[in-house]
Amino acid sequence: MKDIANFLRDIRKLWEAMTPRARKIVLALAGGFILLLVFRSCAAGKRENPDPGLPTVLAMRVETGDLKVTLDYAGDIKARDEAMVYPKVGGKIIEKVREDGSPVVKGDTIAYVDRDEVGFKFEKAPVESPLTGVIGRTYVDIGTQVSPQTAIAMVVDMEEVEIQLNIPEKYLPKIKLGQTALVSVDSYPDVAYMGAVTRISPVVDITTRTALIEITIDNAEYHLKPGMFAKVKLVVGVEKNVPLVRKEAVLGRGDYAYVYVVEDGVVRKRKIRADMRQGEYYGLRGEVNEGDLVIIMGQQKLRDGSAVEVEIEKKKEDEIKEQTGEK
Repeated sequence: MKDIANFLRDIRKLWEAMTPRARKIVLALAGGFILLLVFRSCAAGKRENPDPGLPTVLAMRVETGDLKVTLDYAGDIKARDEAMVYPKVGGKIIEKVREDGSPVVKGDTIAYVDRDEVGFKFEKAPVESPLTGVIGRTYVDIGTQVSPQTAIAMVVDMEEVEIQLNIPEKYLPKIKLGQTALVSVDSYPDVAYMGAVTRISPVVDITTRTALIEITIDNAEYHLKPGMFAKVKLVVGVEKNVPLVRKEAVLGRGDYAYVYVVEDGVVRKRKIRADMRQGEYYGLRGEVNEGDLVIIMGQQKLRDGSAVEVEIEKKKEDEIKEQTGEK
């Protein structure tokens, strides 16, 4: 203790002997030395914990199910039968009996024409519907001058509607009469209408290498209207017990498609073919089996052999069946 006291006394004498400028220099050096010690201490602390932690990914268990194999197309809806209505004589429209949307039976009068011919006794000439259905549109008003070439109205039979599609020749062997078609329209996005293939052209267009097919859909409630745009899924088969994964799991395309599977906390790259899809699920062929843990989120920066932390998505079995159409 005596030595320490002597040392401090000597330091004090030295300090008192210093000029003000010398004292400032000593204080600056001492401050810099303290900052250096603090910096080195922080750097050493960081080196002691260099591992920020493993990346966390979201994965799902592969389950098997039945998957409908479909060909997807789009087309325009048309009425089963439709006809333009023309008067038999020329003259002036003097009465309209039916308006747009009115139901008609074949032979019902839609309008009357004043023949307006010199030498003829005045008699209203009826304009009759050529088929049973509804008035789709009228084109004239009372007082309109018409001739036998003037369209008065359009009548449509909407009890059934049709969609015509051009199918590439390579798919024709998969198309059969009576085959099921699933039809959807933007007006009723949550409804799938059931249709069937009712006509297949026996010839292939030499320019497009396609053949015309026709799909017929029951339309008793008149929800489907001529002119609507429709999406069509032709069901060409059902694959049984297919490994199913969410679409987010599939990376790459065609022959280069793959998924990442987690085994004991390590990522493994598996080659697959994902050419069957229904809703948000892909049916896989290749190096994936039921029960495998497939990454569906966070896999973009991974590579084969990466170590990861895994969170497992819980998906109810009945939800998968709903997506794939399995009963």
